Amino acid sequence: MYAEVKHSIIHQFYTNDGQIGLRVAPATLPINDEVSLLLTELTDVYQAKPSKGYARFLSANDEDAEPHQLSEFPHLLTGWLAQQLEFVDFSQQAAKILHQQLQHYGILEAGFLLMASYTDRGEDYLVVAFLPFQDGVTIAPDLSVDRSSQLAISKVQLAATINISEWQQEPDSVTYISFIKGRVGRKVSDFFLDFLGCAEAANPKKQSQHLVESVQKFVQESQLAAEQASQVRQSVYDICDNQWQQGEPVRVKDLSEQLQAQVPLERSFADFAGSQEQALPEEVLTDRSTLRKLVKFQGQGGGLSVGFEQTLLNERVKYDPHTDTLTIHGTPPNLRDQLRRYFGIDS
Repeated sequence: MYAEVKHSIIHQFYTNDGQIGLRVAPATLPINDEVSLLLTELTDVYQAKPSKGYARFLSANDEDAEPHQLSEFPHLLTGWLAQQLEFVDFSQQAAKILHQQLQHYGILEAGFLLMASYTDRGEDYLVVAFLPFQDGVTIAPDLSVDRSSQLAISKVQLAATINISEWQQEPDSVTYISFIKGRVGRKVSDFFLDFLGCAEAANPKKQSQHLVESVQKFVQESQLAAEQASQVRQSVYDICDNQWQQGEPVRVKDLSEQLQAQVPLERSFADFAGSQEQALPEEVLTDRSTLRKLVKFQGQGGGLSVGFEQTLLNERVKYDPHTDTLTIHGTPPNLRDQLRRYFGIDS
């Protein structure tokens, strides 16, 4: 984490007799190696999450805002930035709002609320994360075995990063808040967004699918040779994946310029995308699993699951559209071993 930590604090949520309790910290954490290590580990886990959403703060002036989505958090954040509140007071009041949300939703989830402000590459950020913990055992200095509780950073599901600089400079932006999206079928992040007083403003999966379809159409209409078409798809995927890893949207203009530098073409991708009936937005929020469609074929159904890199088509993998038959030359070693054992063939 290449960042300068300014403030950090942790408040505790605990369960007792079927109720959720709150214990607030009286002061910020010292800025030391341990805190930096914690934030670095959290950042790594956060960036590695495959699905993130983007949001903006809501206010009473937003016609589409539901009453439960309006929170005092944005006002508290504004007060702290205006130096009307100390960071400790800001975080304590924020913790009390989250406590109310947990009580309202009837969620009995013990853990720790981490709030930290930092500067990275000239921009100011605030990270807000609910850290779960797990019980374990440890070896005490006298070599006895002792019970202990440890933060389960890898299991974080509720976390958001607010780009304060973007919010202040571009208040109409819809991407200055990023958050971990809940698993399919479970909206575990809903109450966390209500706590922050924000709502999802863009859908990375839909935007990424739009980008994938635009690239595929661009390749077809440009009548590129198979090898060059493959280079275009791979280059677009690599450029977008790099942005995804940094938690940044893809600017179509920048994507087009980088693509042109790697695979020179008669027409730029930006010109093509801008001429379509449904043009791409200037910035595209990326979803890695959707972007993989650029470089990989994958599907499942009827008890069968198949996936392979697009570069293998017409090489190791042959497809006959008339008979809907897929022929694979050279199976993966682990699959081959299983098949040989099944047929009683020495591997």
